[in-house]
Amino acid sequence: MHFFWLLLFGLIALFWTTYGIKVAYGDVRLPWVRDYAPAADADCPKVSLIFAARDEQEKLPAALVTLVAIDYPGLEIIAVDDRSSDATGRILDDFASQHPQLKVVHVRGLPKGWLGKPHALQRGYEASTGELLVFTDADVKFAPDTLRRVATLLREKGLDHLTLLGDVERSGFWDTVLISFFGMGFQLATNPYDVSNPNSRTYVGVGAFQMLRRAAYEGSGTHLRLAMEVVDDMKLGKIVKLSGFRSGVGVAQHYVSVAWHLGLVNLVRGVEKNFFAGAQFRSSVAIMQILALLVMNVVPFAGMFFGHGWIRGLAAASVLVALCFHLGVDVVMRVPPVYCLTLPLGATIFAYMILRSTIITLRQGGIVWRGTFYPLEELRRGLV
Repeated sequence: MHFFWLLLFGLIALFWTTYGIKVAYGDVRLPWVRDYAPAADADCPKVSLIFAARDEQEKLPAALVTLVAIDYPGLEIIAVDDRSSDATGRILDDFASQHPQLKVVHVRGLPKGWLGKPHALQRGYEASTGELLVFTDADVKFAPDTLRRVATLLREKGLDHLTLLGDVERSGFWDTVLISFFGMGFQLATNPYDVSNPNSRTYVGVGAFQMLRRAAYEGSGTHLRLAMEVVDDMKLGKIVKLSGFRSGVGVAQHYVSVAWHLGLVNLVRGVEKNFFAGAQFRSSVAIMQILALLVMNVVPFAGMFFGHGWIRGLAAASVLVALCFHLGVDVVMRVPPVYCLTLPLGATIFAYMILRSTIITLRQGGIVWRGTFYPLEELRRGLV
C-alpha cells in the first residue's frame, strides 16, 4: 500500500512540475490586447459583430450601450432575437431605431436538427457582410477601442481565428472561488499558447469573443457543422483549427467582459447543460474528469498534512506549483491573491457540478436549452 501511495504522489508531482509549468510558461507568452495599438481606419477591415439573445432583457441593455459605443469604422452589429418571450426583441428594435449600425434578426421558430444558439448565430452570419466576423454573447461588454486593437493583433500575428480571454464579473466569495478555479482549470485543459502552433491539434473557442476571417469561417463549414453542438464556442475553435486555418488565443482583461452566472446557485445551475456535454455525453469521461479534479487538486493537500517522508515531500511540491499556477490566474483575472488557497474547495465544487450535470442529463434523457428539450441520442449524434 505504501508503494501505491508513493507512486500516486510521484505521478501527481510529475504532472504539476512538467505539464503544469509548461502551460504556465506558455500563458505568460500569450499576446495581450492592451499591447497592440488601435488600428488606423485604413487598416480596419469591415467587421460584423454577431450575437444571439434569448430572454436577456436584464443584461442586454448594459451590453448594448457598450456595443454601439465601439469606435470602429463601418462596424456592423447583427443581433439575433432567438424566440424570446420577454422584452428582448423590443429592446433590440428600440436600439436599432437609434443606432443604424445595429441590425436585428428575429427568429420565430427553430428548424428540426438545430440547437437554438447555433441556429441563431448561423442566421446572424447569413445577414452579415463583414470581411471579419466576431461572435460574442448578449451579455458581453466591450471597451470602445477593443476591435481596433484586436484588428492589429490579428494582422500582426497572421491569424485567421482569434479568441480572447476576458474579464468575468463576480458578485462575492463563492463565484470568485469558482470562476478563478475555472480559469485555472481551463488553462490546464486547453493549453492556450499551443493553439497557435499549426502542428498541434489543440484548439480553444470562448463564447465571449471569437474573431474569424470570413473565408476561414466559411471554409470550416460555418455553424452548419455545429448545429447540434452544445459547446458550440469551443467546437468552433476546433473546426477552424482542424480545417487548416491559423488560430490563436489572446488576453483581453477589461477590453471584453462578461456577466456570466453571478452567485453560487446560478453558477451551478447555469452549467447544468454544459458539463456533461463537455464530457462528450459519456459517463466514463465524466468520471475520469471528476477523479482527475480531485486527485490533482485535493489529494496533494491531504498528502501534505497526513503523509510522511517522500509522500509528504511530493505532495508539498505539487501543492506549491498548483498554488503558484492559481495565483498567476488570479493576477490576470484581478482576483485577490488569497483566493489561491481556495484551490481544493473550487476543485471539489467543480467535481460536484460535473456529477450533477451528468446525473440530471442522464435522468431526463437529454437537456433543456433555450426552452427546448433535446434528446440525448440526438445530441450524441451531433457531436463534433
